[in-house]
Amino acid sequence: MAETSARLLALLSLLQARRDWPGALLASRLEVSPRTVRRDVDRLRDLGYPVRATKGPDGGYRLDAGAELPPLLFDDDQAIAVAVALQTATTTVTGIEEGALRALATVRQVMPARLRQRVDALQLTTVDRYAHRRTTVDSNQLIAIGMAVRAQEVLRFDYAAPGTPEGEWAPPRKVEPHHLVTWGGRWYLVGWDLDRQDWRTFRVDRMTPKTPTGPRFTPRELPAPDIATFISSRFRGQDKSPCRGEAILQAKASDIAQWAGYGAVVEELSPTSCRLALSGWSWTGLAATFGMFECELEFIGPQELKDAAIQLADRYREASS
Repeated sequence: MAETSARLLALLSLLQARRDWPGALLASRLEVSPRTVRRDVDRLRDLGYPVRATKGPDGGYRLDAGAELPPLLFDDDQAIAVAVALQTATTTVTGIEEGALRALATVRQVMPARLRQRVDALQLTTVDRYAHRRTTVDSNQLIAIGMAVRAQEVLRFDYAAPGTPEGEWAPPRKVEPHHLVTWGGRWYLVGWDLDRQDWRTFRVDRMTPKTPTGPRFTPRELPAPDIATFISSRFRGQDKSPCRGEAILQAKASDIAQWAGYGAVVEELSPTSCRLALSGWSWTGLAATFGMFECELEFIGPQELKDAAIQLADRYREASS
């Protein structure tokens, strides 16, 4: 029984590591027969894991999203990362405090002693260097806006524009939402305002979305090469740095946004990747700043940033040899 349980955990870990697994390769990695793999897959399904059989020359399996959240399996590094993220989760998003604390307690309770000691040593106090201008956003509000962006549905919302007298009524705004980004510690929605027939940016903390959302739309082309350039042009007067570059980071946008700093533009590309635009006083300093996030990254440009990254890598290689 213990051997079967260990094999199920190993199988689950493999299924989480990549999207598709040929059945023969799974059997080889687990050192069992394909028939045993099929039995173990059925056991995982009984436990609530939505493992789908895939068709093809070899046949295989895929771990899909399900209707309910089954038990999760983390390695040591993932468990520590989850615990740290939960401790800092309320920096920019409100409404998740109780859920974050309960999730942290759940993760900590099932941790082995060696990991629990490491987590307990990380009692973090977050000091926000942009606290004077950072605003918090309700998590439900952020999710509702993000879903409208992904579904490409017209979003209706009340907007407390600056300078509007309290209690004064204004008709709801109707916008084709295109991007949800952070800039200088604040969340912004970039969209096409249907009433004003122009591109607008809206502070999310001033928005109150209405349901249901409107009809679907075909996304318009931004009046800029990308969202980072567009946002930078809107806030150009606030950023005097002469160098600005972009990179794609293999990390969650919400995680990067907490540490990217003032003037940074973070755009979510997928649940595990984002585009980051930063400014700096030198190309070398800018390249070094991108490297501080400790994740896989790909420089987009400009060429000066790529050249500075190569020079910096050579300098570090020589210094450490």
